[in-house]
Amino acid sequence: MQEYIDFIVRNPLLAAAWLGLLVALFYTTIKAKFSPVKAVNSQGATLLINRQQAVVVDVRNQDEYAKGHIAGSHHVPVSQIDGNNLTLIEKFKENPIIVVCESGMRAGPAAAKLSKAGFKQVFLLRGGLADWRSENMPLTKKR
Repeated sequence: MQEYIDFIVRNPLLAAAWLGLLVALFYTTIKAKFSPVKAVNSQGATLLINRQQAVVVDVRNQDEYAKGHIAGSHHVPVSQIDGNNLTLIEKFKENPIIVVCESGMRAGPAAAKLSKAGFKQVFLLRGGLADWRSENMPLTKKR
């Protein structure tokens, strides 16, 4: 124990950085545990789609969506979700919703807004379509 104290005394900046990382780790773990939005991987998303009729909501822009998307997904850009224009998916409030973007960064805040808008089961595709592609999951360019 004395070695730890000596290390902290000799390296206060490094010790503060470690403490900051530890606090950030606990914060994100606890936040994810209590968040109404749950993250799923590609296999989990496939199970939700096939077994529970989950609806995929793609929040990317039109150009990204046209290059390839999950079959049957609904294109609702982030700007529409921010503007609370949810008429395209309003009828799916009781269904599981899987929110997708390219990497998962835009989908997180969009999923939180959908949850606040009253959607009961909101999921986030972990890693976005980049991970979906890396696992050789199918995409389509058809509308």
